[in-house]
Amino acid sequence: MRLERNSRIKNLLKQGAKEGVYPGAALLVGHKGERVFSREAGHSSFVPHADKIRKDTIFDLASLTKPLATTLAIMKLIDGESLYLDQPLQSLLRGTLPEDKRKLTLRLLLSHSAGYVDWKPFYLEIGKFPLEERKKELRERLLKIPLTYQPGKETLYSDLGFMMLEWVVEESTDLPLNRFIEQYFYNPLLIERTFLSNNRCPPRFEEDQFASTEDCSWRKKVMKGYVHDENAYSLGGYSGHAGLFGTAEDVYLLVDLLRMHFLGQRADYFKPETVRTFFSRQDIVSGSTWALGWDTPSAQNSSSGRYFSTSSVGHLGFTGTSVWMDLEEDIIIVFLSNRIHPTRNNKKIKAFRPEIHDLIMEELGKNSN
Repeated sequence: MRLERNSRIKNLLKQGAKEGVYPGAALLVGHKGERVFSREAGHSSFVPHADKIRKDTIFDLASLTKPLATTLAIMKLIDGESLYLDQPLQSLLRGTLPEDKRKLTLRLLLSHSAGYVDWKPFYLEIGKFPLEERKKELRERLLKIPLTYQPGKETLYSDLGFMMLEWVVEESTDLPLNRFIEQYFYNPLLIERTFLSNNRCPPRFEEDQFASTEDCSWRKKVMKGYVHDENAYSLGGYSGHAGLFGTAEDVYLLVDLLRMHFLGQRADYFKPETVRTFFSRQDIVSGSTWALGWDTPSAQNSSSGRYFSTSSVGHLGFTGTSVWMDLEEDIIIVFLSNRIHPTRNNKKIKAFRPEIHDLIMEELGKNSN
């Protein structure tokens, strides 16, 4: 069903900008492998001047880095049997690890059940070191930090676990994460407007091609073309948890690639069973919604809304980005915004995101579970 002329969805997208849910947003919907809706609304920036969102506007994807960069890399290595999901970290990283970290596995880290705290302001400490020494300093801290719960017994969404996973990718491939995903995914797919940041606008892009994020008191400027996440910024632009930039079209291409492998329509980047494993809720911890690097809908108050089936996966990004994919109904919704411009105190998207997901599902006739 084509939704391009659907006035209800277009009006709600515009209403979000008008009512200050976000300065601007891009929405792309796919159904059964076909793009059925693609629209933009609002502005990429208000400060220092107003620029409109365009189809090719590049967004700071924030935590979409986790599924669309770090998890992709780990998935590729597991698919090629270079790594195994239940391999302990002690066999993956050089040196002798502290006792509490030795038996942590990729499965525990990917499902946010490894015991790590959610977040730490590492940037306040590691920013004092030369740039080339900062990841080493971070990793020493990741090993020393006490775990906050017994691994496998609780769930806590954690940036730190994905910082560890980036380290695993580097140790396993002798390539930095950005080079690995470019070599195996972005370059072969001809994705040109999605990349991991290196704390500067890439020379091929002008600054006005980016959606602005926060007017940052720490960096004393509006972040535009530079990663918003402070820890990623202090590490040179990215880490395993944040630093990916991209367009709605590129995000759709990556998610659709996974969709086709899940459905068995392709088997060139992964074996279909590998993708199915990563998309499966792990149930390591009772009540946890996490698959491997991806979330699944919660029973109540899911950001995906009321109508996504239990056979769905998705992820959110702090800057106002999200992707949800219903694998049963074969629907993809990519929704990118810059809701933290000019301030992260804007929380209106929490109520808006399920509202727009519900409307799209209703218009596609998927209004019952």
